[in-house]
Amino acid sequence: MHQWFSQLSLPFTVITAYVPLIATVVTTILSLVLARATLRYAESSDKSLALAREEFERQWTPELHIKLEKVSSREARIVVTNLAKISVLLQMVQLRKLSMAVPSLRYFMNEPLVGGSTWAEELGKRLLACTGDDYDGQIAASITFYASGRMFRTDWFRFQIQVSNDAIVRLDPVQIAARPVRVLEGGGKTRQELVRDVVGVTADSDGQSASE
Repeated sequence: MHQWFSQLSLPFTVITAYVPLIATVVTTILSLVLARATLRYAESSDKSLALAREEFERQWTPELHIKLEKVSSREARIVVTNLAKISVLLQMVQLRKLSMAVPSLRYFMNEPLVGGSTWAEELGKRLLACTGDDYDGQIAASITFYASGRMFRTDWFRFQIQVSNDAIVRLDPVQIAARPVRVLEGGGKTRQELVRDVVGVTADSDGQSASE
């Protein structure tokens, strides 16, 4: 009987010795599975955060669309649409011929524009003052505005215009993709300094375009 118990205790001892090893292997496998699952979750979370950030920036980054419309042979109006959710404060309109490095016309305003809304104003003689009595070519319009405590300027929106004998014959938009708005430095400067800064930025941009 004693001999039988001795033979039985030998396999039991071997099994007992292998228990820690088996536990270590199982723990390692579970750790690898959990680590892989955590990595997948982290990658999924990063993608979700990136998409959420992109959506947030698309909705809350300032974006204005400018359109010039012919009302009559003597009148045209500017229409500004706020495509973003953020509200802005319109500060200055600039008009220029593309052949000129600096704006032909600029005037100031203080018009709030809520996100998703449109602001329009008749240009009167301002447009003809920019083009002259006879002109056939392209002009461009840009808006300077405040948003979130910073000053921005839109890209130059282009239009094909024909003026004959001080009368507007045609005024059509040129279908060119506009670049995102630009942040202007020195938002707290006076209006005279603002004009000088914007003109400088325009001249630099035109010079770079010409060199390219």
